[in-house]
Amino acid sequence: MIGKLKGLIDGYGDDYVHVDVNGVVYEAFCSSKTMSGLPQVGHAAVVHIEMIVREDMIRLYGFATPEEKAWFNTLMTVQGVGARVALSVLSTLTASELQTAIALQDKSMVGRANGVGPKLALRLVTELKGKVPTGIGIDAGTLGLQQALGEGTASSNVADAVSALSNLGYSSAQASAAVAKVVQREGDRTETAVLIRLGLRELSA
Repeated sequence: MIGKLKGLIDGYGDDYVHVDVNGVVYEAFCSSKTMSGLPQVGHAAVVHIEMIVREDMIRLYGFATPEEKAWFNTLMTVQGVGARVALSVLSTLTASELQTAIALQDKSMVGRANGVGPKLALRLVTELKGKVPTGIGIDAGTLGLQQALGEGTASSNVADAVSALSNLGYSSAQASAAVAKVVQREGDRTETAVLIRLGLRELSA
């Protein structure tokens, strides 16, 4: 099995990259986010690989980080999600954004990906709720707050603070992480205005 490619970028296609490893050129299909982060042709790169072997096909899928690779495999545990759809989701959302969307049960966020309709988006956030791929680190307080927000059980001051920060242009992942840090330090009964002010301080740090 191939777990990682270290070599020179040999060329790009619409949804794949060619990596030259000591004269052997491998083709790996990637999300658009991974593609945009890879260097120009001729430059050195490291691509994390998931190899899928079927009776009629052997195909490599490439990822910028182990986290993206882990989410790719986790997404494919959901019925109706194959490699193409998983890559589409990862082309639309970063690993942290996907994690937040699932914790918040935000099916509209997942539904932005091409090939993911309302029913599949709902199935994704429902079946993956509470699941974090092995080896993916997330602050327990942040994850707990995200899940409380998704279940509608977060206290109103905390939910209002996260909403206010999101309205200021921060992603839900950034907003919930910042408020979680403040809550861990100041307590969950802190006034909304204070949570917002200290949350902004966390975001600008």
